[in-house]
Amino acid sequence: MSTGVPLASGKSEIFEVILQFMPDWIQIPVLVLVILLVVGSWVFKLKRKIDRRRAARQGQAAAQHGQGRGADYLGPYAPQQQAAQPSGADFLGTYAPQQPQGNGPA
Repeated sequence: MSTGVPLASGKSEIFEVILQFMPDWIQIPVLVLVILLVVGSWVFKLKRKIDRRRAARQGQAAAQHGQGRGADYLGPYAPQQQAAQPSGADFLGTYAPQQPQGNGPA
């Protein structure tokens, strides 16, 4: 026996029950916050999609999720790579023991 009205999902029924227990003056701000979260997530997803398309159009590899951000990615501010120089215990510099000046091992 169908009434022709689609049934609400379980999530929406739980949300409605929780909302009914709240006072009226809290219900509206909670609804506004939920709507802002949904719209904000849509905007964030759209921005990421646009950034990936721009990177692909410019021939750059698009950064995967979690890559190319924060302290791991400095971009033009990264220190320049220098020629490898010995350092630490392997390089004593002027403190290295002097090789004896002789004809070689006897």
